[in-house]
Amino acid sequence: MTTCPTERDPTGSPGQAAFDGQDAAPGRALVIGTGLIGGSLGMALRRSGWHVAGVDTDPGVVESAVSLGAIDEIGDDPDADLVVVATPVHRSAAIIRDVLADPRRPSTTVVTDVGSVKASVLAAVDHPRFIGGHPMAGSEQVGIDGADPDLFVGATWVLTPSTTSDPIAYARLRSVVTGLGATVVALTADRHDALVAVVSHVPHLTAVTLMDLAASLAEEHGSLLRLAGSGFRDMTRVAAGRPSIWLDICADNAPAIVFTLDRLIDGLQAMRSRVAARDGASLGEILDRAALARRGLATHVPPTAGLTEVRVPVPDRAGVLAEITTLPADLGINVVDFEIVHSLEGAWGVLVLVVGSSDAATLSAALQERGYHPTSVSIETPV
Repeated sequence: MTTCPTERDPTGSPGQAAFDGQDAAPGRALVIGTGLIGGSLGMALRRSGWHVAGVDTDPGVVESAVSLGAIDEIGDDPDADLVVVATPVHRSAAIIRDVLADPRRPSTTVVTDVGSVKASVLAAVDHPRFIGGHPMAGSEQVGIDGADPDLFVGATWVLTPSTTSDPIAYARLRSVVTGLGATVVALTADRHDALVAVVSHVPHLTAVTLMDLAASLAEEHGSLLRLAGSGFRDMTRVAAGRPSIWLDICADNAPAIVFTLDRLIDGLQAMRSRVAARDGASLGEILDRAALARRGLATHVPPTAGLTEVRVPVPDRAGVLAEITTLPADLGINVVDFEIVHSLEGAWGVLVLVVGSSDAATLSAALQERGYHPTSVSIETPV
């Protein structure tokens, strides 16, 4: 495992101190694509003290990014400690490869993206300093004009470490993301794509289908859309999103989307059968299950007391970081904090995961099943 530097490299970039150690102190960032997400990220980083440069294929957009305070300057920044690619998924892999191959950049530059499909990008980019990302945040606003520095506060931000990911790069990026107020969930790229098809992609397509149905019926019944209440508006709100983005998403995540659509169609067929048969008992059961599940969909708030450090000695081998960091998400466990402690000798280090004390035993048992030897230490936190 790479030893974390304790002193600044005098040959490093002006912002190199941002990633000395594991904490991501404000440094220099480059945002490629200054739309809603890229612009919001630029605003949030600048508010945290970062110097942010930005580029975009549309000169008008990047100029607006400057005037709105999303970036400090227009153009590339070869000294950037962090590069965020906020372009459509079908363009991102080529851009990421170009950034990583640029000899002007520091050897410690961390690169990430914000696309909602991860497997195709990670398959095209195999580099230790690229960590895939996906902030689960959005807005009814479109483009840079809708950018908001608070967009990520309280949001879930998925990171997708791979078998080749550099642990230091992962820890640094995680520190940046949590510093913006987001909660990190680590998933494998394939798992991310399968899950996001359920909670994002298929709901969007369902909203589009329902909105299209209502619009077509409104041609025959002019008053139909005037009857649309808050429930219909809430359910179809996302259908107003930019269509071009969704063409890319459907192309890149087609297998997971089709699988989920098939499950939804089966569920709707079953619902049709209940209604047609006037099966009140079965209908009542599913209504109760759904209501209970929806009430449990509250935003998770990290605990402020009752935390435990789960310390996992690990060898310096490929895949360890991805295996350990994605395990808590599979178990439904929130990781409040993450740290890397390096051995001064040998090829061993320790990954420290801070979780709720009630989850520590479950996580430790799962790690033991995978051949690790974790220890747990309760820590004091303010109430």
